[in-house]
Amino acid sequence: MIKLQIIGNLGKDCIVKEINGKHVINFSVAHTERFKDAQGNQKERTTWVECAYWTDKTAIAPYLVKGTSVYAEGSPEADPYTNKEGQAAATLRMRVQSIQLLGGNKDNQGSTAGNVTNTGMGTAPVVKTEQANTPAPADDLPF
Repeated sequence: MIKLQIIGNLGKDCIVKEINGKHVINFSVAHTERFKDAQGNQKERTTWVECAYWTDKTAIAPYLVKGTSVYAEGSPEADPYTNKEGQAAATLRMRVQSIQLLGGNKDNQGSTAGNVTNTGMGTAPVVKTEQANTPAPADDLPF
């Protein structure tokens, strides 16, 4: 099994689709790496990962908006294609098994993080939340 883990920011709002009675939440995550090249010049490289989260519950979707920081785990896939210049290239995709929202809420008050895991057993995703130093009451879940 190959496992992909990524921390990054959503490049645009997620899109929720229904296919054969099952929901898929599609979103793109960007990770930017900053480094110096051999000549000492500061460089930047952004890697985009197209994500598909198949789930029965879509309650997390309103929180997956442009700029949101997330941690996601899943299985990677690469889709080869030929770019405009005629060169071989590939799109990195991930079938998400779990996703965690990072950082505070939209008002940046508090440091709430939500964690959603797809159990793969045909059941609803398990939703957990954590709040700094105090457990969140069950009726305060953001989903």
